Amino acid sequence: MAHRRELSQAEWAHIAPLLPPQQTRGTYYRDHRMVLNGMLYRHATGCPWRDLPKRYGPWSTVHSRFRRWTREGLWDRILRALRRELDAAGQIDWRLWCIDGSHVRAHRVAAGAGGKSAAR
Repeated sequence: MAHRRELSQAEWAHIAPLLPPQQTRGTYYRDHRMVLNGMLYRHATGCPWRDLPKRYGPWSTVHSRFRRWTREGLWDRILRALRRELDAAGQIDWRLWCIDGSHVRAHRVAAGAGGKSAAR
């Protein structure tokens, strides 16, 4: 059963070829899709790693693969590849730029609080 924050078949079809080859070690190696869905669940909910639902496998597996893929620069490569794909399909308007101000921290003086010079 697909859950709300998990990749659809179409989304998975775009991302799967961009992931490293699935390893076949002597022990059971968790499926990339299951682990990636666990990463997306954590990102969407903000829950601690240890509180990931069991359907994504052991939290330590999801966490260690996330750290390894981050260290290897996988997220940047995926973003660049998806951006190229969308651009080739004419689905990106490069003239449009948006900045989400809710994540841009303003200096306290800009928010109306007095600075050091105002205290004198």
